[in-house]
Amino acid sequence: MDVLQGESGISVAKAQLSAGGCVALPTETVYGLAADASNPEAVRRIFTAKGRPENHPLIIHIPSAEHLQRWADPITDDVQRLASAFWPGPLTLILPKRPDINTPASAGLPTLGLRVPEHPLFLRILMELDIGLAAPSANRYKGLSPTCAEQVVDQLDGRIEAVLDGGSCSRGIESTIVDMSSQPYRVLRAGPITAAQLEAILGKPVLVPERHSEVVPGNVQAHYQPRTPVFLDSAESLATLADEKIEETGFIVYSDALRKILTKRSVTNLIELDAEPASYAREIYYALFSLDRAGLSSIRVEQPPTTPAWLAINDRLGRSASPDHT
Repeated sequence: MDVLQGESGISVAKAQLSAGGCVALPTETVYGLAADASNPEAVRRIFTAKGRPENHPLIIHIPSAEHLQRWADPITDDVQRLASAFWPGPLTLILPKRPDINTPASAGLPTLGLRVPEHPLFLRILMELDIGLAAPSANRYKGLSPTCAEQVVDQLDGRIEAVLDGGSCSRGIESTIVDMSSQPYRVLRAGPITAAQLEAILGKPVLVPERHSEVVPGNVQAHYQPRTPVFLDSAESLATLADEKIEETGFIVYSDALRKILTKRSVTNLIELDAEPASYAREIYYALFSLDRAGLSSIRVEQPPTTPAWLAINDRLGRSASPDHT
């Protein structure tokens, strides 16, 4: 796999995408595995590269809200309000697709997930190619989402043409997905944009169901997983973990008190993240990736708060630590 950089890298990425190839591109959330959404064979290559079932739809990234009419119908006033408020940005809208749209990205559903990404490199490529790019996270199916080019290479080397290195992702977790194909509107995947923010723009309730049956990205019990088993534990449990397990265990903590306790016990595989949700979200996937490469028997994560601000983070960690981790 080529790691592309600079102006020459952008040119190569555009040429490969125009030729029906798959290229990993940086977004503000995580790196996406992109292909021309209007090219069925190119889109199918995404499923093959990831090992992803073809009945799992892909988000299509578009250059601007003006492109909505190319993919979806109808475009309601509510859709326009959210697009104006949050695009470019980490919000995916599930909308009824146009009758003439036939792309494997929809996984045979009557809807499409659409968003305008915020990352300047991805947005530039979209604008210059003037197309929509299907782009799920650039990882193996159910694997840990990548927030830098290094992580893409780790999972997809030999499976795709290239990754365009755009540095670390500024958000660090996947976009919020909101279903606007019927009312009441529902958040189907928690993310950086909260239901409260959506409600403030729409002036109407947006539901956040604890469980739902819709097939959307990230809606499987075991997901976002490193190869090393992950466990969520309270600070109290981690503070008393048996000494004989310490050298084989990685720790991710956010509380200063727990960090001090583990440091005193000479824990070496210790990563402390910020106690502020946005900063924590930006770093959590790379922290898991770093410990995953250390040859440990397990990774122990201090359970974050259960407040609404931490909803998306707890969703990702809960799936990372799914009991059917293999």
